[in-house]
Amino acid sequence: MKIHEYQAKQIFRELGIPVPEGKVAETPDQAVESARSLGTYPVAVKAQVHVGGRGKAGGVKLAKSAEEAGQHARAILGMSIKGITVKRVLVEAGVDIQREIYAGVIVDRERKAPVLILSAAGGVDIEEVAAADPEKILHLVLQPGLGLQAFQVRRACYFLELPKEAHRAMGETLHALERALFELDASLVEINPLVLTSRNEIIAADGKINLDDNALPLHPDLEGLRDENEEEPLEAEARRHALSYVKLDGKIGCLVNGAGLAMGTMDLVKHFGGELRCDRVAEGVLKARELTGIDVPIVMRLVGTNEDKARELLEGTDLIMLPTMAEAAQKAVELSHRSGD
Repeated sequence: MKIHEYQAKQIFRELGIPVPEGKVAETPDQAVESARSLGTYPVAVKAQVHVGGRGKAGGVKLAKSAEEAGQHARAILGMSIKGITVKRVLVEAGVDIQREIYAGVIVDRERKAPVLILSAAGGVDIEEVAAADPEKILHLVLQPGLGLQAFQVRRACYFLELPKEAHRAMGETLHALERALFELDASLVEINPLVLTSRNEIIAADGKINLDDNALPLHPDLEGLRDENEEEPLEAEARRHALSYVKLDGKIGCLVNGAGLAMGTMDLVKHFGGELRCDRVAEGVLKARELTGIDVPIVMRLVGTNEDKARELLEGTDLIMLPTMAEAAQKAVELSHRSGD
C-alpha cells in the first residue's frame, strides 16, 4: 500500500526526522490560507499523487506569495499525472537547499536483507543514477539482529562528503529510516531529496513509504491512510473480498490456483497469439457463472486430484474442459477472435 507524501512526512516527524512545515489543501482558497498561515516565502505547492515524476509533469511549483500559491494550486488541482487526477496539494515552507541527497531503505530480495541506499545525486530518480553513474550509489546491507552500525553511518557520511557538522544529524535520520522500515513493516522508505542546508541541517524535502499489505492487520492505524482514489477500482474491489487480483491488458480471463500454473497458462496463450487479462476472480467457475450471469466462453484445463469429479460437474454445461494446456490456450484464442471485441 502506498501513502501520500504528506502522510509519510507526518510519520517522519513522529520518528524525529526534520521536515518542512506544511498543510494540505483541496481547493485554491485553502492553498492561499495555508500559505498565509505558514508565514514564510517562498512556499512549494506539490501535487499529492502515488506516482513519481510530479515535477516534470508540472505538479510542483514555488510561490512567492499566498496569491501565487492559490494560482499554482488552481493549475495543479485536477491535472492528470500518469493517469491519476490530482485531488489535493501540499503547501509547504521552502527549504534552504545547499545539496540534495538520495536516501532510502528497501527490502532487497536478492540479498535477503534490508539495504540502505545512498547517493549524493539526489532530486532525480535513483533508477536514472543507477543506469548512468552506478558508482555514485552506496549500498549498505543491514544485518538481521544488528541493523545499521556506527561504522556504516561514518562510511555513509564520508561517501556523501558531508561536513562533519552534519554527521550527527545524518546518522539520526538514517537510524530513523531504518526504524520506519521495521516498525511499519514497510517495503520501501525513501527520502528524495534529503536536503543539506547552509546551516548543515538535514531535512526531508520529500517522503515516500510503501507498506506491506500482508502486514496491515498488525497496523490497523495505517490502514486508515489508504487512498482508494489512487488505486485501480477492480483491484480495490477484489481486496475488499480478500481476493488477490492484478489488472492486466488483454481479453482472455485466467482463473488458476498457483503462481506456476498461472505463468504457464499465460505463456501458452501468449505463444498462440492471445492476450490475457485477469478481469474476474471468483470462488469457483460454476458459482461465479451462477451469481454473475457471465455469458462469455470459458475454457478450462483441469488435471489432477478429483479430475473425473470435475468433469462430471461440468457435464451438461457450456463450459469447455480440455485435457492439455496447449489445447485450452488454442481454444481460448480461437473463441476470443470470434467474439470480435
